[in-house]
Amino acid sequence: MSTDLTLHRILKAPRALVWRCWTEPELLKQWFCPKPHFVTETEIDLRPGGRFFTMMNVEGALYPNDGSFLEVMPGEKLVFTDILLSNYRPAAAPGLGFTAILTFRDHPEGTEYSVLARHRNTETAEKHAAMGFSQGWGIAADQLEALAATL
Repeated sequence: MSTDLTLHRILKAPRALVWRCWTEPELLKQWFCPKPHFVTETEIDLRPGGRFFTMMNVEGALYPNDGSFLEVMPGEKLVFTDILLSNYRPAAAPGLGFTAILTFRDHPEGTEYSVLARHRNTETAEKHAAMGFSQGWGIAADQLEALAATL
């Protein structure tokens, strides 16, 4: 297995609105976790080295996801990781230890949305896949599309 997991979708919503859903905390809370689970807290400091934090509630259990942005190209690309915390401080115990590269491009039907999740090794990639990366990120993408289309 590769150390990379991918998701590619055409979202039927304008790129600017998809971007807003990724970068505005109150919007991110509404779609980021597959329902019936939900996000209770978010922090988005949208700059390289800025904090990207979510707290997910899964059947009453809370799961913090802390990391930082590595690259921010407004409307086009977001790169974040859980290997580093804000201001590039190394995480003592990273979650899955991966870096996400998100790209957003205009498409005749809305937005071409691509996710590349790069893992440290095949073991963590396999663990992320077994946790339901494709299904979970796919459901979240559906929720993202639905929310963006209402804005």
